[in-house]
Amino acid sequence: MRPPGEPYLAPAGTAHAELREKGSRFLALVEPVEDESAARQRLKSLCGDYSDATHLCWAWRIGQPANERCSDAGEPAGTAGTPMLQVLRGVKLSDVMAVVVRWYGGVKLGKGGLARAYSQAVQEALEELPTVERVLTILLEVVVPYARFGELKRLVHPPEVEIVDERYADESVRLTLEVAVGRQEWLREALASLGAEPSFPGG
Repeated sequence: MRPPGEPYLAPAGTAHAELREKGSRFLALVEPVEDESAARQRLKSLCGDYSDATHLCWAWRIGQPANERCSDAGEPAGTAGTPMLQVLRGVKLSDVMAVVVRWYGGVKLGKGGLARAYSQAVQEALEELPTVERVLTILLEVVVPYARFGELKRLVHPPEVEIVDERYADESVRLTLEVAVGRQEWLREALASLGAEPSFPGG
């Protein structure tokens, strides 16, 4: 697992795919989600949209390190949610939810067949999914005298450390920095060497 603050992939849009296996229809939907509350609200909406489905199975990974959850939604244990989650893990996606809607076709697929169908449906949707690299960040404010402004700017290395706001006073500059969580302590030490102490905006 990547350490906190390092870049990870997240959906930059949505994707879907459909497959049929022995009469059963599987519709996979892959979407971005911001947090668990948003994921649960979306699941509630999808359950209403596909109220005629036999099963609505899901898996999500949110944040970094990822908070993971999944559900077989009435399928035999381990045949739907877990295979779907493993596919998301395999491509190192987070802030993502995969849902597979199944309409039973009258022929049982067996545990192995179900696991393959659910994972394949998600894999096919992921082939169409646009992604973006994302880094968990925090905002810090720091005030430095003009004489040390150049030294501070040498600490700026996007996307790990970026300047998002600059305010100039008579003898100093107040900067708001967006900092990758994994680089927070390094930056604090570097700022301390300049005689600057960061604070949290509004804190």
